[in-house]
Amino acid sequence: MRIAILDAYTTVRDDLDWSPLEKFGTVQSFDRTPPGLIVERARSADAVLVNKVPMFAEQLGQLPNLKYVGVLATGYNNVDLKFARSRNIPVSNAPGYGTDSVAQAVFAHILNISNRVQAHSDAVAKGAWARSKDVCFCLSATVELSGKTLGVFGYGAIGRRVAEIGAAFGMRVLAFSPSRTAGTRDAVAEFVRADELFSRSDAISLNCPLNGATAGIVCAGTIAKMRRGVWIINAGRGGLVDECALAEALESGAVGAAGLDVLCEEPPVSGSPLIGAPNCFITPHNAWATREARARLIEIAAENIASWLDGKPRNIVN
Repeated sequence: MRIAILDAYTTVRDDLDWSPLEKFGTVQSFDRTPPGLIVERARSADAVLVNKVPMFAEQLGQLPNLKYVGVLATGYNNVDLKFARSRNIPVSNAPGYGTDSVAQAVFAHILNISNRVQAHSDAVAKGAWARSKDVCFCLSATVELSGKTLGVFGYGAIGRRVAEIGAAFGMRVLAFSPSRTAGTRDAVAEFVRADELFSRSDAISLNCPLNGATAGIVCAGTIAKMRRGVWIINAGRGGLVDECALAEALESGAVGAAGLDVLCEEPPVSGSPLIGAPNCFITPHNAWATREARARLIEIAAENIASWLDGKPRNIVN
């Protein structure tokens, strides 16, 4: 069997390799694949693995030998599932590999905002503490998380982990999920309607998939329902946020701060209104990319292929 990995570097970088896949056949990996080379590089492959490389009808229709697509991520909106199904090509994803890493990144953003970690470190580097008349130098008041209300929008594995960490900090946790009934609760979260989550939360973490119901869920209309000065954290998908509306809300103070690991365009070659917006902290879609999470991703990819070859495919999304 021939396996082609079309954007391998994102997963292995310089510290991991694809050796767990070699027992299945010949593995050919490409660090990155531009659109014009997708078909050429995948043409002879029985199985193709991709992270963000598109596998839409345009590409799949030109790959008659293709029998399997493995997505090296939890999200799979870069694959035309309906077209793949019409060609009897199973598509699998990799759930769960980055749960702890992404939840950790959510709180890295929250703690950066609450304690102004970057701002204080920068001020110290510029000599502000050395010039201070006080032993304990503060640019402004910092915020204690205990007693604040955290709204978790989306309650899959990552959302649940974010809720657990919030509860460990002593935060009141609200959660919205279309599969949960408002007015009920579990060990850490009270389930509420979306509009109630927006209106009651001091900080909101977006941990839901991007689909027709959630695209642009943070927009001028929903921001208007939120508490003034709310913090918005997005480690889900850039399309969950109307970037212009959020930038305007940051400028006006309606939103107090934003911690974002994703943008609508990645990389943001055309720019984004959020880059340079006040109190907006952006990391480059690397919340998931700890070495531990990437190693688990490779293990899951290998297990997915093994189960498919065994006739018992797992993590199939189409």
